[in-house]
Amino acid sequence: MSPELVITNARIVGRDAEIPVGSLQVRDGVIADIDTGRLPVANAIDFGGDYLLPGLVELHTDNLEKHFAPRPGVRWPGKLAVISHDAQVAAAGITTVLDAIAVGDVRDGSVRMEILRDMIAAIEASQKEGMLRAEHLLHLRCEVSFGSLMDLIEPMSHLSWLKLVSVMDHTPGQRQFVKPEKYREYYQGKFGMTDEQMDAFMATQIAAAEAHGAKNRRALVELCRAKGLPLASHDDATPDHVAEAASDGMVVAEFPTTFEAAELSRQHGMHVMMGGPNLVRGGSHSGNISARSLAERGHLDIISSDYVPSSMIQSVFLLPRQVPGIDLPKAVAMAATNPAESIGLTDRGVIEPGKRADLLRVSLIDDTPVVRAVWRAGQRVM
Repeated sequence: MSPELVITNARIVGRDAEIPVGSLQVRDGVIADIDTGRLPVANAIDFGGDYLLPGLVELHTDNLEKHFAPRPGVRWPGKLAVISHDAQVAAAGITTVLDAIAVGDVRDGSVRMEILRDMIAAIEASQKEGMLRAEHLLHLRCEVSFGSLMDLIEPMSHLSWLKLVSVMDHTPGQRQFVKPEKYREYYQGKFGMTDEQMDAFMATQIAAAEAHGAKNRRALVELCRAKGLPLASHDDATPDHVAEAASDGMVVAEFPTTFEAAELSRQHGMHVMMGGPNLVRGGSHSGNISARSLAERGHLDIISSDYVPSSMIQSVFLLPRQVPGIDLPKAVAMAATNPAESIGLTDRGVIEPGKRADLLRVSLIDDTPVVRAVWRAGQRVM
């Protein structure tokens, strides 16, 4: 059987090493053969020395929200919003994306709550109708201090494309916002509140956490365990946070805010995830630990694009230049292999025979990676 896709003269980035000049063949959407050197095949795509990478796997992006609500008071049609988001994701080299949808928020009546069901329905419909370049899966980000959390999530928990649930608590004075001044800076800027309104808002959040946080967390963890859904902790800061996450069976530690929490999370077998924007910017916008410093200590496993899709591929090429001991295969694993394997997607995320042919052609120009072409399951999508 002849291959459906042949790539040659490519710099192939594998699991443990690079092939400086290599070739690859795809059959039935799966990587069939990998060879060193060039293949003299008439229809082969000559990469001209460009990089051949596996398609990136994104576990946590809230980029879709800004397409549904591009300006205050503006709501964009659902499928059009998803298609625009998908185009951005694919152009950034992401072939599998877990759209992180917030279930619950820091206040009732928020935009997130308004568009929650519409976002999920639009993703599902757009994918079924063949409109999308990347494969879209679901990540539900659950705010445990939100009173009606369980009423919202239970009907969604049966979705076959739900692949990750994260447990969030954005109460002021802990986790992401251990520094109250950063909490004020973020939410006052977001909602335009006066100092007096902000004081009242913070008091309301603390009261909600006391009333609902522990109860909702236990119910959420039990629901996910019963359905076999992978769990992620979020913004862990202390040994107690990590111990609770480990006891609850979390597989991913999203954005730990201290070195201690990151180190303990890895000791408990969790994959530590940090944001690409943190790496590209050189630090956390919340004033917490930098992703680069975690990488230097060997405590970084997964890169997420978070709120900037292109930050993922930028981080892959940035890390080997900035952190001794991290070469390109290791950096690629953080954006492809590790996220895929952490949630059981073992058919993708690495260039090996038998894996799904999710592939990227990347040029490196003035130290800037440029995604030139994207294939999903052997089919060109960009």
